[in-house]
Amino acid sequence: MNNLFALKFEPLYQTRVWGGKGLHTSLGRDLPKDQRIGESWEIVDREEAQSVVADGCWKGLTLRQVLEQHAELLMGPGWSPERRFPILVKWLDCQERLSLQVHPPAEAAAQLGGEPKTEHWYVAETSGDAALIVGLKKGVSREEFESALKESRLEQCIHSFPTQPGDSILVESGRLHAIDAGNLILEIQQNSDTTYRVYDWGRVGLDGKPRDLHIEKSLQCIDFEDFEPEPLRIPEHPGKPTELVDCSEFSITHHVLQPGDTLSFPADQSLHLLHLISGTLTETQGGQTIHKGENLLLPYAAESTFTSIKESTLLITQPHWK
Repeated sequence: MNNLFALKFEPLYQTRVWGGKGLHTSLGRDLPKDQRIGESWEIVDREEAQSVVADGCWKGLTLRQVLEQHAELLMGPGWSPERRFPILVKWLDCQERLSLQVHPPAEAAAQLGGEPKTEHWYVAETSGDAALIVGLKKGVSREEFESALKESRLEQCIHSFPTQPGDSILVESGRLHAIDAGNLILEIQQNSDTTYRVYDWGRVGLDGKPRDLHIEKSLQCIDFEDFEPEPLRIPEHPGKPTELVDCSEFSITHHVLQPGDTLSFPADQSLHLLHLISGTLTETQGGQTIHKGENLLLPYAAESTFTSIKESTLLITQPHWK
């Protein structure tokens, strides 16, 4: 199919009590008025949410329709058209602290009726005293954690660290976590939307009522041996691509391109996702311009070559599946 190029999708904006206007100020997005937008779902194939192709030969089709009609071109040989796209990509604008939460590991998910969810955070921008909360302080036991939860003093038990642009960390299923205020984050995750809130800092939702907590389910999922993980910090001037993560769900590499540098993906080898953190790219085959904050799906059957117009930072995700 000689007119098959990298796919852009229309963003799906989600209101969140902790959101704001950061996707407009940082990425230039036109956001719905008078709403606190916390998430932009960039690439998603779920029953309750569908990405729509923004241009090209499949313009107007949902990702689900593309998979049903062109599974082999998009994913490669042997992909069942009924199977969901395995990755969900989001931008998170965290103007306030998110709830303390956990995603269920596979075994717990099966028992609790949820879906396992491993996700990766890449910090694109920070402001103020931005931090991430991930894992427990060394030596905190389950008994101490439960006692602190009942007494609303969990901050004594949880591990946090300040963030700076370029930080990244893998949040595996079972890892306790929260994002603090002041972070603009690209989240690349398993296609799942199961989250259990264990604590919400005494906050109320957009309706003025306390949000639901899932304490018992959370306690069944938290890894109480997960102490003080640290982020991966990219050097200021990396000389070559850096592997951020290689887990069972996906691998992600970090690239910095100078003006005129190119990055190519041959056809009929693998599907990739491209995430432009900063800078500007052009695509040789389709002639489209890729702007800061955009996320592209590079189909298995498409040949794609990108040229950097100015210094550009990007991530490349390769989904893994069995």
